[in-house]
Amino acid sequence: MDLNELTYKINGCAMKVHNALGNGFQEVIYQRCLAIELSKAGLGFEREKEHAIYYDGGEVGSRRADFIVEGTVLVELKALINLEDVHLAQAKNYVVAYDLKIGLLINFGAVSLQFKKVFNPRYANE
Repeated sequence: MDLNELTYKINGCAMKVHNALGNGFQEVIYQRCLAIELSKAGLGFEREKEHAIYYDGGEVGSRRADFIVEGTVLVELKALINLEDVHLAQAKNYVVAYDLKIGLLINFGAVSLQFKKVFNPRYANE
């Protein structure tokens, strides 16, 4: 399955969750429901995947991605009224830190589901 098909399937799973629950719940509720939908869709994933963050050759902390789907797509969830540029920057930083080609930023907090693709500039020429 190519990345476009995979992101399409992930977004479809997120739409099922948003259609069933609407907005207004905490992020963790959407995360649990999305895990159910990803499983039902037959997609492999890791939830709360921890990754070390390095600066100047030393580890300075870690970050947990909400999901890594099929080992290739980072999925970051939000439950906000509206996505802002800072959330896109955060998702892009995670895609770079995890060294993945693509990520999805999905917001369940708006009246309509919001999702954005974020790309790792390292793979821009592929």
